[in-house]
Amino acid sequence: MPDSRVSLPAGTNLDCYSIIKLMGSGGFSLIYLAKDNDSGDSVVIKEYLPKRLTARGPGLNVEVIGEKEREQFSQGRKLFFQEAKALAVLKHPNIVNVRTFFLSNGTAYMVMDYERGRNLGHYIKRHKGKLSTRFILAVFPQVLGALDLIHSKGHLHLDIKPSNVHLRPGGNPLLLDFGAIHQIATTRSRQLSQVVTPGFSPIEQYYSSGYVGPWSDVYSIGSTMRACIEGGPPPSAVERHARDKLQPAVKIFKRHYPKRLLEVIDWAMEVDPLLRPQNAGSMLDALTGGNLAEADEAVSGRRGRQ
Repeated sequence: MPDSRVSLPAGTNLDCYSIIKLMGSGGFSLIYLAKDNDSGDSVVIKEYLPKRLTARGPGLNVEVIGEKEREQFSQGRKLFFQEAKALAVLKHPNIVNVRTFFLSNGTAYMVMDYERGRNLGHYIKRHKGKLSTRFILAVFPQVLGALDLIHSKGHLHLDIKPSNVHLRPGGNPLLLDFGAIHQIATTRSRQLSQVVTPGFSPIEQYYSSGYVGPWSDVYSIGSTMRACIEGGPPPSAVERHARDKLQPAVKIFKRHYPKRLLEVIDWAMEVDPLLRPQNAGSMLDALTGGNLAEADEAVSGRRGRQ
């Protein structure tokens, strides 16, 4: 279905920022490249503009399309600010930096640092998977470190996938798009409906009765790591829950990757949440606990002798 939302035109001023161009879009927002008129810095501005609830009215104002959609729009805008507030205090070199957030044009905006590079999804597609152990170990310990901070502050990401891992020059990763972020619930009744991405979301995110937690982000990290090897998303967790046909990575990729790395991926991708690492810190310890670089050299040596 084509996106009918009208984006802000180039040259539009928002607070002290000037829109340069539209960079991308999601179901709930439009993403712009902009300039800070005071400092001259390039920034990224995220505009809350849910596709099925709003339309661009006169004077660039965002208007809710009907009364029955108004409450949903207001709740979504509240969650958008929740994302911004959470990110504003999560200072980490591998988490996108939020400069400010504000209300204008009847909606909400978030201003973030602009970072050059491309997302991991493009990189996987370009190389058709088969990314090296060295690459995986350069990227994912840093992502897990960022995620460990998120978990330690009582938050969940709940939308980790290759397109939400940004690779800056040199492969330095940045965890993006915290639109699904919320506090870890103490009871199931307090949990909100979940964003779901087939192949990367765990089984508990598909159902309102599912109990999400740090282990849910761990599954998504494992699936993203497997995509780096395999070149595409794994089967959905719903398919796997009904009948798991996914062969363990440690079995099918053992001639090309270190056993420990593959074991960590399989552990993170257990369908049963209780069988996974229970948080990012545990997965990080497992991933970095052995000398995988030496193991990778040994695997490469075996391939060279074949």
